[in-house]
Amino acid sequence: MQDQLRHYQDKLAFETDSWDLKVALEAGENLIVIDARSAAAFAAEHIPGAINLPHRQMSADSTAALDKSALVVTYCDGIGCNASTKGALAMTRLGFRVKELMGGLDWWKRDGHPTSTGAGGDISCGCEG
Repeated sequence: MQDQLRHYQDKLAFETDSWDLKVALEAGENLIVIDARSAAAFAAEHIPGAINLPHRQMSADSTAALDKSALVVTYCDGIGCNASTKGALAMTRLGFRVKELMGGLDWWKRDGHPTSTGAGGDISCGCEG
């Protein structure tokens, strides 16, 4: 039973779903939502307010301007994509507190949440998408 309790506690500690993310964003919680996909995929469609930081570009230098006290939520296309997992691993290694969005952009849209398009949200310019 202890193993099972630990499993579910860990799952909730390290993953979030689209509903919980939407509620946290609406509440103004200290979050950084990171789209870990390519710039082209981000420009085509992304979660409003997300920044684009492809997992391959995550480094101490590329994340230096990010608030280390914020909860980072990484996402990618969905269950067939592991960029969010690679991003969550990279951001955790860099000392951030991280959760991965279950189902990514696919489940975000399935649950009826809005999306944005365009290339905004680049952390180097400090803008949001």
